[in-house]
Amino acid sequence: MITLNIEKTLDFISKDAVMAYEHQAKAAREALENGTGKGSDFLGWLHLPSSLAKEFLTDIKATAQILRENCEVVIVAGIGGSYLGARAVIEALSNSFSWLHNTKKDPVMIYAGHNISEDYLFELTSFLKDKKFGVINISKSGTTTETALAFRLLKKQCEDQRGKEMAQKVIVAITDAKKGAARISADQKGYRSYIIPDNVGGRFSVLTPVGLLPIAIAGYDIEKLVEGATAMEKACGVDVPFGKNLAAIYAATRNELYKNGKKIEILVNYIPKLHYVSEWWKQLYGESEGKENKGIFPAAVDFSTDLHSMGQWIQEGERTIYETVISVENTNHKLTVPSDEANLDGLNFLAGKRVDEVNKMAELGTQLAHVDGGVPNIRITIEKLDEYNIGELLYFFEVGCGISGYILGVNPFDQPGVEAYKKNMFALLNKPGYEEESKAIQARL
Repeated sequence: MITLNIEKTLDFISKDAVMAYEHQAKAAREALENGTGKGSDFLGWLHLPSSLAKEFLTDIKATAQILRENCEVVIVAGIGGSYLGARAVIEALSNSFSWLHNTKKDPVMIYAGHNISEDYLFELTSFLKDKKFGVINISKSGTTTETALAFRLLKKQCEDQRGKEMAQKVIVAITDAKKGAARISADQKGYRSYIIPDNVGGRFSVLTPVGLLPIAIAGYDIEKLVEGATAMEKACGVDVPFGKNLAAIYAATRNELYKNGKKIEILVNYIPKLHYVSEWWKQLYGESEGKENKGIFPAAVDFSTDLHSMGQWIQEGERTIYETVISVENTNHKLTVPSDEANLDGLNFLAGKRVDEVNKMAELGTQLAHVDGGVPNIRITIEKLDEYNIGELLYFFEVGCGISGYILGVNPFDQPGVEAYKKNMFALLNKPGYEEESKAIQARL
């Protein structure tokens, strides 16, 4: 089970102040449980881990096997929550250099539909020209511009390259049950398809087929992932006392820090494989809490790399920040520092030590320096990078987000502000139906 340590925040806020959130946190957790809070029609994620049937996971794995057997490359086409959860898990568990030496012969996982870069899409389609590839099209509506554009290109290339019969086999749609362009396309083309539940928003969808299918295709154990999330679901349940509920304590601590002028939360890792966990977390908390001119700004850094770029600002910049550090207790591999006779780099004092020990001391030394510099630190420790522990971590952040949003007083499950750029973009591109908006924008330009 992951652990949470808030001791390094208590020079800045009091433990009594955190514990005073007990009533608010309990009310927020009960509102999630009973569906009495804002956005209650999007609470399908809350008991998702414990409700996933073995037969459902078996079916996901069977589909994954079809793509594993028929594809060298699989493209996950989606944006935001439609790809970040899967990418977070896959990259956390993957060999950092597996794309260079694919010894396990797992399909190479590539991501598209999350930008509108012509160079990116040209280079992707060029790379795929001699590859046996498949596509997972993840979109509830099928009309999200970034994803729909990428899928249009990839679908045509797959059909042209592999033939329509094979394309039908290696293109999978994850979309709405009944409506939308992606659903119509899947039904017409005969693609295997999975449903994005109506009551699960994209940023909470990693334990639906949205995340589970790509993760299974990449060769990872989705049953262990779900098992870890289920354990955390129980550990953060509505009947767990506030003082033992890690997600509630996390939510309370961050809200108390926010109340005391800490407006920016920086998620820190010391293992680069966690980079996309941070990207997933940024969307989860940014899209959930950034409303009504409120909300902690979610940022992220990869240490010790970013200590040589962002470290100065964090140490001595404006004191509006705090850090939440994800610490991994055990590495999956062992490597010791060798002795060097010349010792020109002066590192012989490290000879015989594990590289991870050096990393851990960098972690501890940084925490002490930043706390001394006025930066509160929360520490989340996970045992190791495997499916079970990642499942725990993701669910911890999800339920913590729901509680935190309710304490803040916003609806954590909508995202009305995301539509603003889309309306302007459609108007500028003269999309049918946006004529008046187009005239208004042209007048402004």
